[in-house]
Amino acid sequence: MKTPHQHKIIVGLSGGVDSAIAAYRLIESGQRVEAVFMKNWEEDDRPGYCAAAADLADARAVAERLGIELHTVNFAAEYWDRVFAYFLREYRALRTPNPDVLCNSEIKFAAFLDYALALGAQAIATGHYARLVVGEEGYELHRARDEGKDQTYFLHRLDQGQLAHACFPLADLTKPEVRALAQRLDLPNAAKKDSTGICFIGERRFAEFLARYLPSEPGAIETPEGIWLGEHQGLAHYTIGQRQGLGIGGVRGQQEAPWYVAAKDPVHNRLIVVQGQDHPLLLSHLLEASNLHWISGQPPSVPLRCLARLRHRQPLQPCELIACDASICQVRFARPQRAVTPGQSIVFYQGTRCLGGAIIERGLRLD
Repeated sequence: MKTPHQHKIIVGLSGGVDSAIAAYRLIESGQRVEAVFMKNWEEDDRPGYCAAAADLADARAVAERLGIELHTVNFAAEYWDRVFAYFLREYRALRTPNPDVLCNSEIKFAAFLDYALALGAQAIATGHYARLVVGEEGYELHRARDEGKDQTYFLHRLDQGQLAHACFPLADLTKPEVRALAQRLDLPNAAKKDSTGICFIGERRFAEFLARYLPSEPGAIETPEGIWLGEHQGLAHYTIGQRQGLGIGGVRGQQEAPWYVAAKDPVHNRLIVVQGQDHPLLLSHLLEASNLHWISGQPPSVPLRCLARLRHRQPLQPCELIACDASICQVRFARPQRAVTPGQSIVFYQGTRCLGGAIIERGLRLD
């Protein structure tokens, strides 16, 4: 986003190196910069999990080093209502949601944006790797220079109003360049590891965490032919394509190839597994998706040839939108897609431009 000289921009300072460098670049460009540290999770603050206290200490140290004011705000109630409740509903429905997508559209570019505007800011900035372009039809979201770190997948549900107040200062930097700049500036978090895990909840043993909120209903793990292989700990704890954590052996007389989750059978509480990552039951030629969102505000005309990814960092896949209305779309791929997962997002691109996306309902095979 091109910002006039001396606009007030508030940076979401997480305690990590990316947001720190985002703040520095805005300062260097002559903007009037302040920062906000958001705390959005209070259910479990034990060290080693959420670690909000350590992140806040890092954010304070960065703000002091850069000479900017740091505000602190608690959006825990908003996060629970707008993001985590949805997260639990999807898992109860035996789907696999992506809370980071909703976290951006509902917290970072909604609750935080409203808070920043109330403080008199003209825009907010984050440490996301993405690029904003003002096009003929409004604001466009484009992939960042660093393809390996590009985060447009997680930002695809932003709308024109949100992008009008957004700034992505890392658009033209690679992660190694960000690290090098942080070291050159002697920032206190220059060597801090990138955060992983659930947005704002942090790194933890996921199955153990999920079990606190969802009842465990063990059942059979079987092959498509009905051969019993073991016992699962509740269908909600598994995702399509999963290999690790199944805890099963092989079948006597059959090849000892790895097993993968191919389907869930809620009627009989069965987890269906197959051998080999390219087993036909893991491959889909088509998919249906709902809850569509287009960044421009207008749906594209179909049929539309474009690119898509079904998960973060997946190489872009050639595809065609062959049907699309306000509620559902159907996508056909040039090559079969592995482990199409209900609840995850499919995100569409033309060139570097992110068009928007939808929530996957099911994968379909041609046979």
